Amino acid sequence: MSKEKQKRADGFEQIEEATISTEQFIEKNQKLLVRGVLVIIIVVGAILGYYRFYKTPMKEEALKQMFVAENLFEKDSFNMALNGDGNAPGFLEIIDKYSSTPSGNLANYYAGICYLHLGDNKNAIKHLEKFSSNDVIFSSMAMANLGDAYMQLGDFKKASNYYQKATTGMTNMVTTPVIMMKAGLAFEKANDYKSALSMYERLEKEFPASYEARDIEKYITRAKLHMK
Repeated sequence: MSKEKQKRADGFEQIEEATISTEQFIEKNQKLLVRGVLVIIIVVGAILGYYRFYKTPMKEEALKQMFVAENLFEKDSFNMALNGDGNAPGFLEIIDKYSSTPSGNLANYYAGICYLHLGDNKNAIKHLEKFSSNDVIFSSMAMANLGDAYMQLGDFKKASNYYQKATTGMTNMVTTPVIMMKAGLAFEKANDYKSALSMYERLEKEFPASYEARDIEKYITRAKLHMK
């Protein structure tokens, strides 16, 4: 037999041995393998059941609960929006019960704004920092409100940082110039006149027609004077 034929024969023998070995393994461990498959099926079934019979209904219920609280918020009834009106829960209860749902997440945003209006800046920060969103506008507004809360607490460095974050990404003519102005003033309060100047100049360049840009030269001059 030639060397090439011998190699092929040896190869077929190795394949055959591997096949026999695999079959023997399956025969010996059949019960174990069946149990393993059953465990996987049970786990997958449990996950699907969790989302179908628990997670999805919980999302829907949370959405219903938000309706009354949001209406109270829109009426500036911030205390009732937080704690409920006696018939329907407020944002705090929704957060407690449905924290893992989108409504529970959004309730943190609303709760933060409520506390901000009520002058409780520490709780405002607590809830606004828990809120997260892929929506650029929502995220920007949360950052700006965090800036407001830290500004009220006298932490001008954190306030300016949050305001600055709020001006990145998608900008608009309505809110961005206001936030930029707040950022510049917060930087000044923090004695960071270089950053204040940069923010004022950016405001002048990007939003020259805005209300905030009308007297911006005054703020630019003031920041430059402090830098000398």
